[in-house]
Amino acid sequence: MSLPDYDGWACFVAVADSGSFTAAAASLGMSKASVSKAVTRLETSLGIALLHRSSRTVTVSTAGAGLLGEAHAMVAAATAATEAARGDRVDLAGPIRLAAPMSFGIKVLGAPLAAFLAMHPAVEIEVMLSDARHDLIAEGIDLSLRIASMEDSSLLARTIAPIAASVIASPAYLEQRGTPRHPLDLGSHRLIGYGHRERTMPLHFHRDGEEATVIPTGPLFTNNGDIMIPLLIADGGIAVLPDFIAEDALASGALVRILADWSIPQAYLHLLSPPSRLRPARVRALSDHLVETLKRSCIGRDSPDSAG
Repeated sequence: MSLPDYDGWACFVAVADSGSFTAAAASLGMSKASVSKAVTRLETSLGIALLHRSSRTVTVSTAGAGLLGEAHAMVAAATAATEAARGDRVDLAGPIRLAAPMSFGIKVLGAPLAAFLAMHPAVEIEVMLSDARHDLIAEGIDLSLRIASMEDSSLLARTIAPIAASVIASPAYLEQRGTPRHPLDLGSHRLIGYGHRERTMPLHFHRDGEEATVIPTGPLFTNNGDIMIPLLIADGGIAVLPDFIAEDALASGALVRILADWSIPQAYLHLLSPPSRLRPARVRALSDHLVETLKRSCIGRDSPDSAG
């Protein structure tokens, strides 16, 4: 059995990610000719074309696209093994890719990341803020913060803290339309839909053994809570939002909590990483830093790790 061509796979991934042999060569510290030879050698051994080349462009072939996720995983594992082996003997340095929800990243992440970079100035953090769920392995992401009720996953997950959420509206809206006393009263109100959910996905409430289910009616449905705040303040309806999004409007009195004696399903802040426990020292350090600092923040009370 022949050994895998790690150099060839690494060069293929670099070209696929950058879209150019020149950029790949620069990122790998190799000559363009060496990168081209490595990819050609790999293609010859596999008997397939991984890349389509022209005088102007380089694109990933259908076969290459099908193998790119596994190639990323292979290169990441080899890189992690190398860096983990020597990481404790050198200062922390190098890149980290971190994904996080948009609103959470803007409102909460700045201070923890600034503190980490002050301690480790040779580390470079690329932060990707998006409310979409990322494929950590295919996208080469080292760490991802996610707010959800965690489903079964092959990813490693550290549970950081519960995320408090409230049912909120403006005082003027409640004065005009009446204050709901029971979740079922929301059926006669403008209930704005929020979250990574279908528009018809119901909201569940419970209190002392009693349960109630309500389906949002609109007029707005979104996966980002910040866009909802102006509509709510303008007396546009009622919504269920995380407190970290609504805290300023709640503190000013522009919005108020209702149905506070009812509970909604608890969401948690999780820190996810690819399944291999072998990670570069800089990634382990940032993971520990985020868990510790975010536990101490105003997001919620401490919650034990579910995995390392």
